[in-house]
Amino acid sequence: MSTQKAQELASLLKRIRDCRPLVHHITNMVVMNDTANVTLAVGALPVMAHALEEVEEMVSLAGALVLNIGTLTAEQIEAMLLAGKRANARGIPIVLDPVGAGATSFRTQNALRLLSELRIAVLRGNASEVGSLIGVAGVTRGVESISTDTPPSIIARNASSHFGCTVAITGARDVVVDGERMAEVDNGHPLLAAITGSGCMSTSMIGAYLAIEPDPWLAALAALISMGVAGEVAAVKAGGPGTFRSHLLDAVASLSYEQLCERQRVSFL
Repeated sequence: MSTQKAQELASLLKRIRDCRPLVHHITNMVVMNDTANVTLAVGALPVMAHALEEVEEMVSLAGALVLNIGTLTAEQIEAMLLAGKRANARGIPIVLDPVGAGATSFRTQNALRLLSELRIAVLRGNASEVGSLIGVAGVTRGVESISTDTPPSIIARNASSHFGCTVAITGARDVVVDGERMAEVDNGHPLLAAITGSGCMSTSMIGAYLAIEPDPWLAALAALISMGVAGEVAAVKAGGPGTFRSHLLDAVASLSYEQLCERQRVSFL
């Protein structure tokens, strides 16, 4: 990757910290504290507002909207649609995390409903989740991705074409696709897969970058580089999953332009 491109991606972090954008989450109850904290650590301001009575007003104040179906209810879907339609009307970008899609028809159908009724800027999930939304066979147990035989790059390309948005698939190697543009990110550490919510935190990170960067592909790519580099830094100090979680938050908060320039490992395909 060219030095200029590395610097362009790394510079987005400073824009987040200068602008301090509000990121509205309608999200997973299991990891809500982690997603709020990672949003704050990267430099944005999180708000977790789910009530039907306030989501339209709240999202109008935000720079981005994060929708995460990890602990899904029928009322939450209605809140997501209300907030999403208001966000679309105001040009506020949306990132959707289809947690557990493929595990049950309720999750899969409602993820597809959100993709159908809203204009989504970035779809972020694992290969099994995203694959299930375009009919690619895989195994999702609960909300965890077990396996899929189709390469993530193929799933991401097909999903991007089908839904007309940027698709970010996270795993051992992250893939970010938008039309003809595709990049693979090799930053990260196996401990990211050993804690609950690292994918959800990545989605929130994308929300923070979307709030300051109008190109969803660039925003998603910068966010996944940031999460990967932070994971590498945190792993050096961690004794296991428990301490890794706390060190991860510290690593995100201490991310620097220099770190992101020097450590990012990205291939453009």
